[in-house]
Amino acid sequence: MTAHSPATRLAAPNNTLNSLGFAKSPSDTRVVVAMSGGVDSSVVAAMLAAEGYDVIGVTLQLYDHGAALAKKGACCAGQDIHDARRVAERIGFPHYVLDYENKFRESVIEEFADAYLAGATPVPCIRCNERVKFRDLLQTARELDADCMATGHYIRRFDGTNGAELHMAADPNRDQSYFLFSTTGEQLDFLRFPLGGLASKAETRALAARFGLAVADKPDSQDICFVPNGNYASVIEKLRPGASDPGEIVDLDGNVLGMHRGVIHYTIGQRRGLGIGGLGDPLYVVRLEPDARRVVVGPKQALATRIVPVTEVNWLGDEPLTREIAINARIRSTRPPRPAILRPTGDGRAEVELLDPEEGVSAGQACVFYATEGTRVLGGGWIAHRRPA
Repeated sequence: MTAHSPATRLAAPNNTLNSLGFAKSPSDTRVVVAMSGGVDSSVVAAMLAAEGYDVIGVTLQLYDHGAALAKKGACCAGQDIHDARRVAERIGFPHYVLDYENKFRESVIEEFADAYLAGATPVPCIRCNERVKFRDLLQTARELDADCMATGHYIRRFDGTNGAELHMAADPNRDQSYFLFSTTGEQLDFLRFPLGGLASKAETRALAARFGLAVADKPDSQDICFVPNGNYASVIEKLRPGASDPGEIVDLDGNVLGMHRGVIHYTIGQRRGLGIGGLGDPLYVVRLEPDARRVVVGPKQALATRIVPVTEVNWLGDEPLTREIAINARIRSTRPPRPAILRPTGDGRAEVELLDPEEGVSAGQACVFYATEGTRVLGGGWIAHRRPA
């Protein structure tokens, strides 16, 4: 993978900025495109190549489903790599496959399993962006002498007065800002998101068809990539034998209501599948106690949370986070941002006070910060635990 230095490529003579924000012609601008094999990143690569950019496609082999699910010969990652390679061949740009399986397992999968065992509800897609795609792959892009790296994420990047800013996608139904809150300012300087301004996914598929891409009608992935059937517990049992030890289901007063088949089968807010019917009012999982192998259930109102402590805060605001400020906070990817107060508590930690309590707040999820007006993403943090309202 040899490359020429960006410094050796000439600036555009009129010094105007190209569509990626560089003062040189597209042909003198090298872009590494992170290609997953899906329609979004394939369209990004085809669009940029059509505009005349010096495109290099890179696909990461992150996992082997055979290992993840203990199904001999099963490897869905292979089809995605094949699809990305076909796009590169059709459009006519170089494409490389990098084996990141060990890094992915160490940085994402192992933590995912340990978090579930600790009673949390992790979001491995965020860790993958943070620790693999936007760290290791971004470094690879720099080593290829790229001017920037482009991805197929639905999010927008604007050049503000104090540097690059992260903003929600134009299409709220496709917005992926929740999964990208941990993107740092330095990474944001190097990243580009060409699809963030599209009005709908239909536009993306129309572009794919226009470019003649075989992935134009490829379905979107719905599950965590290494849990393709949505059965988290089966993956964790393979990674951590003995993780499904049974235990007691108790109410808030400690009264035993039944037995469960392993804490890893339950999440905060769960109502169905508890096996303790006929007790009157519906009961929900309100707390997991993995050390005691207990699942604690209670009425719906016991799920209400107002104060949300967060750790590993990534702050993207213009001014340092030294005092409390009003924000909008999103505590689940499927929920809209809600009014809140953000209070820094030191050492990368903060406290988010939701003006209206929310249900189903769970340790291991992300809490993402947004400006109270407009679309700007101000960062976020990881929910440490929940405090009942």
